[in-house]
Amino acid sequence: MRGLKLDHLEFDEQWTFVAKKQARLTVTERETCHDKGDIYLWTAVDQTTKLMPSFLIGKRPGDNARRFMLDVAGRLVFPKPHASDDHAFAAGAYRRVIQISTDAFAAYPEAVDLAFGAYVRFGTIREEYKNAKIIYTPSEMVGTKRTPRRDMTKADRWTICTSHVERLNGTQRLMLKRLNRLTYCFSKKLRNLEAAFAIFVAHYNYCWRTRKPGKTGKRRPTAAVMAGLAGHTWTFDELFAAVLAR
Repeated sequence: MRGLKLDHLEFDEQWTFVAKKQARLTVTERETCHDKGDIYLWTAVDQTTKLMPSFLIGKRPGDNARRFMLDVAGRLVFPKPHASDDHAFAAGAYRRVIQISTDAFAAYPEAVDLAFGAYVRFGTIREEYKNAKIIYTPSEMVGTKRTPRRDMTKADRWTICTSHVERLNGTQRLMLKRLNRLTYCFSKKLRNLEAAFAIFVAHYNYCWRTRKPGKTGKRRPTAAVMAGLAGHTWTFDELFAAVLAR
């Protein structure tokens, strides 16, 4: 996907594991194996079109945050540098390309600054929970703290939101059995997880129709149609044929 024009991207990381959980790794495996133990699905979704422009699967260091942000930024349309210069008797200014919302993961501010520079509106949201450490028990959210980071006023902080990408996390766990908790269906190899999730993302973008807000139950066009990447809702057969043709 290249040349995208999106309005508001929400970023998040979803936890899973490959082969065995992190606590089960030996000392040698912790030092040498990048493809075992805790693995995170780095995802981004556009608030308006529900498009997933990219994803990354790996550990949770700051380097992966930077890699993911750079990859997403490379898929968007940016103005040429001259557009922000003083010319035609007018003072130059940067045109904001997109708004980005993330959680409070410490690596995100640097990654956003590296990938988007001054062409972005950026804010973070921290969710506060009660009983968050009781295992296998739903935690109760008791509050949120929204922090404007770049080119956002205090009034703009209410637009900071990660609810859509967190709802996408639920869709991923529902549609991919290997992401279900407390089952034998976890991925035994990292490449299997990568292949399965790539299939899900392609199906989600081109075949899956999300529901409209409200209680009507009506379905929206697919994310690819909403973003202008496709002219109709693809069937799985069309998607399969397109993959085989490459």
